[in-house]
Amino acid sequence: MRNLITDVPGILVGNATDLHIGTGVTVVLCEAPAIAAVDVRGGGPGTRETDLLDPAATVERVDAIALSGGSAFGLDAASGVMAGLAARGRGFAVGTARVPIVPGAILFDLLNGGDKGWEAHPPYARLGRAALEAAGADFALGTAGAGTGCTTATVKGGLGSASAMAASGHVVGAVVAVNAAGSPLFGNGPHFRAGPYEKTGEFGGLGVPAHFTDEGAEPHLKGGISRFATTLAVVATDAVLSTVQARRLAIMAQNGLALSLFPVHTPLDGDVVFALATERRPLESPLPDLARLGALASLVLARAVARAVHAARRLPFAGGQRSWHDHFAARSAEEETG
Repeated sequence: MRNLITDVPGILVGNATDLHIGTGVTVVLCEAPAIAAVDVRGGGPGTRETDLLDPAATVERVDAIALSGGSAFGLDAASGVMAGLAARGRGFAVGTARVPIVPGAILFDLLNGGDKGWEAHPPYARLGRAALEAAGADFALGTAGAGTGCTTATVKGGLGSASAMAASGHVVGAVVAVNAAGSPLFGNGPHFRAGPYEKTGEFGGLGVPAHFTDEGAEPHLKGGISRFATTLAVVATDAVLSTVQARRLAIMAQNGLALSLFPVHTPLDGDVVFALATERRPLESPLPDLARLGALASLVLARAVARAVHAARRLPFAGGQRSWHDHFAARSAEEETG
């Protein structure tokens, strides 16, 4: 297992990163059309084709999901992915025509210091096509893809991923672009809120702080106009699920954001979690098995959030937000050496 969402059979991921602009796109590619659903919790979402994922809608399966920076400009990323998939002959058949099904969601990274002077030519369709072409089993974390321009209330955000195997043998994975209005850290750090769920030191092995402070009265939040945020995630499993069951998986997986970010689902965020089922392994007992998969998905997503922040590095612009590494890596090394 790579500890990536691509441990789920049938799932590939590609990134396209533009450090000059300070933005990027991540594409989750289904090798065969997969059952899909979505759960939207944030107060300011930006999405494409999410109505199609209602369990009452006609089309149950998607070809890919596009996660993009660029605010509403980034919705064009899905167009680039569609063009690339159409060139491969992929898509929902309508007579002799094929229409690739590519839902997407965007996050706000327009004020991170990059060159956003694209005028009549936003880069996102191009970046979406490039991310599709890069799709594979291995992909970069941190300041990469949709995580390139991400920030949080305390340290640089980024792209993260994690996976786990359920006792039933089903695989669950997540990929997330962490651009939260809140913080992934307890207090001023360095401990990650997802620390209790960490596996094999995947984000530093710091555990949890010895003492917890009361953050309720004055939680960490992004300041000024840079408050605009949004965390985007995709969770996937190889289980055979209906669209209704996939929706429940997405709903339960949202708890992973609450376990790793505080505050979360604010009026300033557009938090979105997609769920994919590649239908390789049936559920033996549908209700309890789905409950267990949803619980595992929430922990996997929490770990992916922390991995995103731990792997992120500051953008090469004046005033770019400092990363967890900038603040705490030296201190962590000192603690390890005693």
